[in-house]
Amino acid sequence: MSCIASFAGRLLKAVLPILMAAAVALPVCAQQAVKSAPSTETFRWIDFHAPEDNDIVVWVARALQLSDWTAIREIGVQWDAALVITSKRSSPQASPETDAFNIWSVSLTSHVVAPLLTGVNLRIFDWQRFADGTPRELPLLYDNCRECEANTYFTALHYDIRSHTWAARWMRGAQGVAVWSQKPPAGAEWAQLYALLAEGDGHVEMCTWNHFDYGSQRPQEDLVFRYDLDPFSDQERTVQLTGKSAEALETRLCRGQGAVEELSRGQDSPLCQKLFPETAQRKPVTTPPANNKGQSAPPRARH
Repeated sequence: MSCIASFAGRLLKAVLPILMAAAVALPVCAQQAVKSAPSTETFRWIDFHAPEDNDIVVWVARALQLSDWTAIREIGVQWDAALVITSKRSSPQASPETDAFNIWSVSLTSHVVAPLLTGVNLRIFDWQRFADGTPRELPLLYDNCRECEANTYFTALHYDIRSHTWAARWMRGAQGVAVWSQKPPAGAEWAQLYALLAEGDGHVEMCTWNHFDYGSQRPQEDLVFRYDLDPFSDQERTVQLTGKSAEALETRLCRGQGAVEELSRGQDSPLCQKLFPETAQRKPVTTPPANNKGQSAPPRARH
């Protein structure tokens, strides 16, 4: 016991028995919650100013002490894992708008840390369900760089009951689903659209359409994809649509039918205006989501 006390310190000594007891009881409780409750019922953002949350702040800061960050911006807790968002400032003189972010999964029963994402311009949205009967997950958009021809990526964060960690969906290497790019391809007129579309059974799907017009050089090309979850295995699905299925989805994307607010783009493109003249009256949403600046004050920044 003296080894634990010397390692964790006096502040963690009182909370360790509670965390250990929670770890023992977790598997049964967590499995029941996954079957019956959305993530929003068991997840909470901690309050950095609340005395009852101080132990979690200390625990997370200690777990991340060897990682590269300037300030902890958010800590969300679900069962025995914390979802942590940190910011990294290039220098004390740099503007906050130039900060990069990192997202981590931090175990609350050990100091194991897993990096999930890094990027800039993070936008977090309301909880969504990606398959009927599964827990809700936290969707987000982010960019890979500033002051460049940036790519915008989409993913969703969820608690993985198998590993007792937070994880990101549809990852390809270090990035999620590419939904937008500022770098046009050479030799083609390019239209790009995406939308998080609500289905009739209550779940959503991220859908993308890239249209390439090569003029007389070669036939036009359409890449239409749908991203969701398998309701039986809870595994990510990536489906490329063709034929009539692709045409139906292209129509929905252009018209924005069932699109989740602030999670769609490209509906005002010349392609959609040509195919569906009524979309010319659509005005793109440019207002950032209300919660994209965080919900709590960070602890003292590190320099």
